[in-house]
Amino acid sequence: MERYAEYKDSGAPWIGEIPVDWQVLQLKFTAKAGISNGIFCEKAKLGDGVRLVNVSDLYSNNCIDVDNLELLDITETEYKKYRVLRNDLFYTRSSLKLEGIGHCNIVLSDEKMVYECHIMKISPNDTVVPKFVAYYSNSNIAKFDIIRKSKTATMTTINQQDLGSARFLLPPLSEQQAIADYLDRSTAQVDSLLADLQTQVNMLDRYKRELIANTITHGLDKSAQKKDSGVDWIGEVPTHWEVTKTKWIFEIVKRIYGKEDRNVLSITNRGLKIRDIESNEGQLAESYANYQVVNVNDFAMNSMDLLTGWVDCSPFEGVTSPDYRVFRFFPNKQQCHNYYKYLFQMCYKSRIFYRLGQGVSNLGRWRLQADQFLNMKLPQPPIHEQEEIAAFLDKKTAQVDGLIADINEQIDKLKQYRQIVIHDAVTGKVKVSEGNGNGD
Repeated sequence: MERYAEYKDSGAPWIGEIPVDWQVLQLKFTAKAGISNGIFCEKAKLGDGVRLVNVSDLYSNNCIDVDNLELLDITETEYKKYRVLRNDLFYTRSSLKLEGIGHCNIVLSDEKMVYECHIMKISPNDTVVPKFVAYYSNSNIAKFDIIRKSKTATMTTINQQDLGSARFLLPPLSEQQAIADYLDRSTAQVDSLLADLQTQVNMLDRYKRELIANTITHGLDKSAQKKDSGVDWIGEVPTHWEVTKTKWIFEIVKRIYGKEDRNVLSITNRGLKIRDIESNEGQLAESYANYQVVNVNDFAMNSMDLLTGWVDCSPFEGVTSPDYRVFRFFPNKQQCHNYYKYLFQMCYKSRIFYRLGQGVSNLGRWRLQADQFLNMKLPQPPIHEQEEIAAFLDKKTAQVDGLIADINEQIDKLKQYRQIVIHDAVTGKVKVSEGNGNGD
């Protein structure tokens, strides 16, 4: 690709030099009528009305996927105030993650839509090509400018004034269109590769889940005689296996520590982790003295959230939230910790715990009560088979995880390349030919 013949200083160190006929202005000057916030809406208002653009909808590639939007019941007055038109641009107003602030996407549909209050909207004027604005807004230099203007407390936020004052590069209109066309094609090629790689990750993840489920419930010996377990999610088990209740193997323990000299453990979807309470990140308790003891080989689970919660067998000594469930083998009924870790984690992945839970799921309060947990039936192979199954799964899942890690590394590199392609085009580091937008 060729470069422009002449460059000038942009006046912003993070942007550097730009083509001599490009302008630097504030983002607000690309808007017809300023920057506006969306409608505040409760879940109770979801219904059969117009489509609603949520923050999560902004993260689809290149344009908002209108077909997957929720519906909202609103009045005609509300619709007129918060209506969305083709080519409107949206920016995230608040985010738990710093890099999520100011993320931009565009609407390329004439469907009846409104947008919610955690989003800011710009209706672009005729000095800009809307697709170019969207690409520029998600480039590294634009995100840097937006992030440095944001404010962080429990969430990172940016207001209309600060978003509007962010720097924006304005090429001639014909060049904006050429750049937008070029990036549509270039990013589509990358996105196709990314989709293929993500499909491979999903297939490997599904294979891993099915491997664990089948091996945990049916064993390694495929020729072994089987019997009906009497439990639908377990199915048939080898005839020499037991099927027993949780309460005959495990006891729930709740031992309040009373001091603050142990590591604080959090249950994440990657297992139990030692929490860095010095960093002030996330929600922190005023005191950890009322937290409960977790010893090595104790199991700990988030029984309050059966959708995104998790369970793990602890490799650490520490304390954890009194709201979590901590349990262990009865002293005289030692089994293989790793086997039951795989089994309980499968119960999260396959929604077995979810089926046994109760509460208000749409408010994230779907819980597994203690009596349901203790009375659920589990397969119980002889302990030597438990150990063989766990060792087999350790080896096989490590192989699958290695393949997934390699593919995810390719995905990360492609995403970086995609960002470089966008950055170089929207900042004039390379010249995109007008008329065809092919960058040749």
